[in-house]
Amino acid sequence: MNNNKSGNINNNVISNLTNRIEHLITDARTYIASAVNISEVITKYEIGRAIVEVVQDGAERATYGKQILQSVSESLTKRLGDGWSTETLKRCRKFFIIYSTQEDGTTALIESSTNNLVNSVDQIQKSAISLRKSMDTYSFTLSWSHYLILMRIESAKERRFYEIECQKQNWSVRQLQRQYGSSLYERLALSRDKKGVMHLAKDGQTLNKPDDIIKNPLTLEFLGLKPDITYSETKLENAIIGKIQQFLLELGKGFLFEARQKRFTFEEESFYVDLVFYNRLLQCYVLIDLKVDKLAHQDLGQMQMYVNYYDRYVKQDFEKPTIGILLCKEKKDALVELTLPKNSNIYAQQYALYLPDKQLLQMKLKEWLEEQEE
Repeated sequence: MNNNKSGNINNNVISNLTNRIEHLITDARTYIASAVNISEVITKYEIGRAIVEVVQDGAERATYGKQILQSVSESLTKRLGDGWSTETLKRCRKFFIIYSTQEDGTTALIESSTNNLVNSVDQIQKSAISLRKSMDTYSFTLSWSHYLILMRIESAKERRFYEIECQKQNWSVRQLQRQYGSSLYERLALSRDKKGVMHLAKDGQTLNKPDDIIKNPLTLEFLGLKPDITYSETKLENAIIGKIQQFLLELGKGFLFEARQKRFTFEEESFYVDLVFYNRLLQCYVLIDLKVDKLAHQDLGQMQMYVNYYDRYVKQDFEKPTIGILLCKEKKDALVELTLPKNSNIYAQQYALYLPDKQLLQMKLKEWLEEQEE
């Protein structure tokens, strides 16, 4: 008995110790991977600084700078191997110029005491030593691959928005590329007032009220459904369920999927909600009904009944009122306003099966902001 008991204790000790060590190793690997990514970003930033210090931009020095970068690229490739092309060095320079820019639009450059190349190299070496001593003073949190995408964005406000969302939602490079390609910033901005647009650039997407979750439109290109081919609501629903992770990403922050065709019974009659979600940030249920045909007032009445049922029989006291969304091909805001009372928490949300025209949305956003100024 004592031997068996001792064996059980030993097994528990071994299991617990193994789990602890496994967590330590896993956490360490994650930290090391993150540290390597950030180290690469900081290094590229400092390379950009070094290039800008030696090769100042300007028409009169453009040829000179091009020759310098080409020569440096060839030397680095001989010493360190591939990966140091002229284009890579140009990206480093652009990265430094973008992320060393002050709020007033000026670029923060460290001025060399002289224009002598040898003195500049000495300064670069000192900068590298300083880099190793103060890595935690940098604010970079994303990988170099993330910043390569962010650098393509001309608008500082839009770039800042995507950077914040990457940090908060831990977007992969592919997710960032998709969200930028789907014009997430413009779609959110067009659903807000001017003050809300400013908040997007400063704080990213924040959810404080029901209509903060609305995008114009909801982009579902990942479903693989062709917009010019007829399909049923069931097929649309099946496609969404098959791509539920991408759908949750498109819905935005805080969404949790609960059920499809959620049944509830009232006075011996059964009803089915197409998709039921919960938003943990807004602390409320979000009910979605899919409509591939023309939206009718009967659809709104049905959604109102769904929302009322959840508010009266499902929602707990600490939770916020239920939100209802009619996901349809064409928005019918006027029909919603005419049919439903104000503050009904029910929205007609348009969806698209293809990526929107980014230039068109940018133009619409510019026009809309100009109207707000008047």
